[in-house]
Amino acid sequence: MERPYESDLTDEQWAHIAPLLVFGSGCKPTICRRRIVNAILYVAHTGCQWRQLPHNMPKWNTVYSCYHRWSWNGTLDNIHAALRELVRKAAGKKPQPSAASVDSQSVKTVAKGGTRACSNAATMVPSY
Repeated sequence: MERPYESDLTDEQWAHIAPLLVFGSGCKPTICRRRIVNAILYVAHTGCQWRQLPHNMPKWNTVYSCYHRWSWNGTLDNIHAALRELVRKAAGKKPQPSAASVDSQSVKTVAKGGTRACSNAATMVPSY
């Protein structure tokens, strides 16, 4: 067995999300979906480019096409929600959060657009 990467799913995590990756095509996938998910997590964890995936992972274009398709059809959102629930349960919390917090930063701006107001019209400087 090959040595796992830090970003790889545990057996428990995989068992929890594997049912979310079953599609109705009826054909058996040629590449293990767990390896594809682990490759997607590797890119997210390391920030590497798709083409720079290690050689022991599926081909980058296969991983990217699955990522793109799963992102588009909501599969990645479902995986994220399932793993979040698993982590919350392990921490002794309810599966779904009961509250949310939104933070915003106030930015001071000039009251007028264009040039800044000056006492002398000859020294007006455009504000960029």
